[in-house]
Amino acid sequence: QIPKDPTQRWLRELAALSQQLQQVHPNVLAKILRQRTVYQNEEIVVIDKPYGLPVHGGPGIKNCIADVLPILAKMLENMKAEPLHLCHRLDKETTGVMVLARSKEAAEKIRLLFKTRQVEKIYWAIVLGDPDPVEGVVEIPIVEKEVQSHQSHYKMTLAPNYRLCPEDGKVMKIRKNRNAERAVTRYRRLASASACSLLELQPITGVKHQIRVHLAYGLGCPILGDHKYSHWSKLAPQKLPELTLRRLKLEQSKARHLPLHLHAHRLCLPLGQPLDFVCKPPLFFQKTLRKLELDIPKD
Repeated sequence: QIPKDPTQRWLRELAALSQQLQQVHPNVLAKILRQRTVYQNEEIVVIDKPYGLPVHGGPGIKNCIADVLPILAKMLENMKAEPLHLCHRLDKETTGVMVLARSKEAAEKIRLLFKTRQVEKIYWAIVLGDPDPVEGVVEIPIVEKEVQSHQSHYKMTLAPNYRLCPEDGKVMKIRKNRNAERAVTRYRRLASASACSLLELQPITGVKHQIRVHLAYGLGCPILGDHKYSHWSKLAPQKLPELTLRRLKLEQSKARHLPLHLHAHRLCLPLGQPLDFVCKPPLFFQKTLRKLELDIPKD
């Protein structure tokens, strides 16, 4: 049954797209990725990763990028039949620039560039609210914790080294969490409207779910469609401001269908000469920007 309302139809299509990617034959998936190739040379292949496609396999995952790399390798021109290699990861719901290597040596070289923070990564995210200040750096360590609720689950969360003393409001140092990883994210606001903002983000470190956690818990501006990090203790759909719902022509009860609006927009890789790759946000992201009247900056 097809919903009459265009917004719901559009959300249904997105959910269906994600399921379809799980059901297609691996050859078809490899073909989709080949069509989304934005650059290739003798060392690397750069793809524009689609929404809802996991990079690695896991429970309940039939198709992922890692599994179809040998097939994709055979489909690309002037390609040795050697499978491609992953160099970094993006979350299942994140779209945009992703680098694959054509050999083990190239993959190791690129992983080292990521590890030593020589790769410049720029993301775009639509978030709820307005960060204060409008640009800055979030530098708060991150740790994985079990959430005790009626449905226990694991989440990444902040493990700050400082807190405010309740008596006098002064900053005091607290004991470091041994398992926490250092995490640094630069951010700046590009536009704001409809109780939302478009942010440009530059993760300096690469901790799991770093951008999502820093935005939701550090800045109090969770990413639109991030149902996991919009609350701490419960697994519930994100609560959206009235104005945002109106502009999106969406009822709160349907908010759970909203996709995560996080896009790997640009990546600069210093391989010999610096290589710069840009992927435009996917159609659903552009549609949301238009509905919320957030102006895309002209590059």
